[in-house]
Order: sequence, then C-alpha cells, then structure tokens
Amino acid sequence: MLKVSSLFSQILAEIPRTDFEKLVAKHGTQRHAKGFRSWTQFVAMLFCHLARADSLREICHGLSCCNGKLVHLGVLKSPNKSTLSYANEHRSSELFRDLFWSLLGSFRATGKLGVLGKRKFRFKNKLLSFDSTTITLCLSLFPWADFRRHKGGVKVHVLLDHGDYMPSFVHITEARMHDSKVTHLLSLPEGSIIVLDRAYIDFDLFRKWNEEKVFFVTRMKKNASYDVTEQLRVPQNSHVLKDEIIHLSGVNTWEKYPLPLRRIVVWDDKNKTEIVLLTNHLRFGSTTISSIYKERWQIEVFFKTLKQNLKVKTFIGVSENALRIQIWTALIALLVIKWLHYLSKAGWSFSNMVRQLADFV
Repeated sequence: MLKVSSLFSQILAEIPRTDFEKLVAKHGTQRHAKGFRSWTQFVAMLFCHLARADSLREICHGLSCCNGKLVHLGVLKSPNKSTLSYANEHRSSELFRDLFWSLLGSFRATGKLGVLGKRKFRFKNKLLSFDSTTITLCLSLFPWADFRRHKGGVKVHVLLDHGDYMPSFVHITEARMHDSKVTHLLSLPEGSIIVLDRAYIDFDLFRKWNEEKVFFVTRMKKNASYDVTEQLRVPQNSHVLKDEIIHLSGVNTWEKYPLPLRRIVVWDDKNKTEIVLLTNHLRFGSTTISSIYKERWQIEVFFKTLKQNLKVKTFIGVSENALRIQIWTALIALLVIKWLHYLSKAGWSFSNMVRQLADFV
C-alpha cells in the first residue's frame, strides 16, 4: 500500500516528539487538558504561520481540510476555536520558548546551520548584533500593552549571531520599556564583538564589557565630549576619513569610562553623510571596524523577514500569553523553514520558499 506523507507532516517531522513531550512534562501544560494535547496546540499555531491564517476559524477549518486524516500530523482531530483560544490564553508560553532554544541548539550542533551565514571576515571573534523591533497593537484590544495615548505595543529584543543569522537571545517586553535596560540581561562570551546603535550607549555597561574582554562597536552621539590623544593613519582609497584614539571628557562620562576609545569617521556615500563610530577595539583596521558596523544591517533583515513572512503583526489572541505564544511559534517556524531552506536544492529565496509552503500546507 502506498503511503503519502504531506508536506506539513514532513515539516513537523523536523520537531523531535520526545524532546517536545519532555518540555510538556517540565512545564505541565497538559495538566487538566481534557484531551486537548499541547502537540495539537503547537501544530495549530505552526499551521497559522505557514498557511498565513488570520483567525482561529481559518486555522481550525484549514486543519480540517488537510489531505487525508490528521493522524499523520500526530493530531486526532482538528481543534475547536474556543479550545485553541483557551489553551493560548492559559497554557504557559515558556513551553514554546524552550522548544525554540532546544531546536536551535540541535540544528546548530550539526554545524550545517552556520553555512547560511557566509563568512565575511577573517577574524575568529563571534560577531553579534543587538536591536529591537516594535510590534504595534490596538490599545482597545490589548490594554495591558499600553504604550502611547492611543496605541499599544510590544518590543522583541534580539541578539543576532552572525554565524547563522539566528538569535542567541530573545526578550519580549512592553513597548514602553527603554531598549538600554535589556542590554544588562545579556551574557556575552569572551572575545566576542557586539554591534549596537547609539540608543544603547551605556558607559557603565561598556566598562563592564571591556573588563570581560568583550568588544563593542557603536555610533557616537553628536554631543559627546572627548579629547584626542593620538591620530592613526587612514587607509588610502577608503571611505575612512579619520581614525583617532580618544578619552571621554564629559563631566559624567569620563568617570564611567576612563579607558581609551577609538573614534572612526566614515563617509556614507549612499546618504552623503559622515558616520562616527566608537569602539574599544584598538587593533583591527579602521576599514574592518567600518565593515563590522555595516554588517549590523543583518539584524534589520532578520526583523523584516520575520514580519513579512510570518504572522507577527496580526494576532489571533488578545492576552499577553497568547501573544507570546504566537511570537515564539513564529520564531520556531522561521527556524524550521530556514533549516529546510538549507536542505532544499531548488535554489529558491527564503521568501519564495515561504510562499510555496503556504500554497501546499
């Protein structure tokens, strides 16, 4: 007898069921479940992202229309709208958070996921970028996420590993939380290089990172006071205009960071403006530092990919827990699709692959 495996079941096969059930037992998400398993909830949420479903009705009806019986997905029957809604509101989102990190660790252990991050630099230091993206919410539907007078929102803070362009840290907060507060939660490996925008400048934290032998590259604020102690040679035929060793001279800043820093001025030919970089790395060439900061654009690409290809701008639940579940399952979907993108020999772009999956799921 010929057995046919649907594309959706092949995608779900990349999720180890034994690891999933261990996490279910750890978080106790099936306590008082009354027959509605956490795996069914996960299948429904993954279907939401892959099929780009806009509502609970579309998810439940879409699953019931899948080819053949749902048993090939590990599901006995399509969930009811009210059951799925209740599970998303009350079952801990930490199950899906831990599932994401477990899957990411497994894929990274193969050494194949890193192939997607094309090596652009000769140095062996781990390169990381940190930034956040704001997801705007309707305040009348999400009153717990009040941000402005008529708007609500949440922020997704991400530390991106440029080895495979996947996160090493994710933190979801209300949009009103200042970005710089989250940087204190980071644990960075010795010798790593972290790239940040100037909104994250915190010289107390920079001094701590320097003591831990962590390098940072950021943009310098226009009103920063400093004294130039040494002028370094600028490479010919490059966009670097200045390369200086400086000491901060501001009333508060020099006490927080009394160590030498490097100020590099780069000409941005596209926007016809100067970009002033600040770093504690005193050995790399100025063009390398400039290229490192330019590589920060990859985290913007990551956010763009997440928002344009997966359901993280419209939500099927209005509680904070339901929103977190949808964001974490979106990250899981992104990870699995990226893994399949690596395994695929079709040569499609990531966005084209997402569209193809939406047509066949």
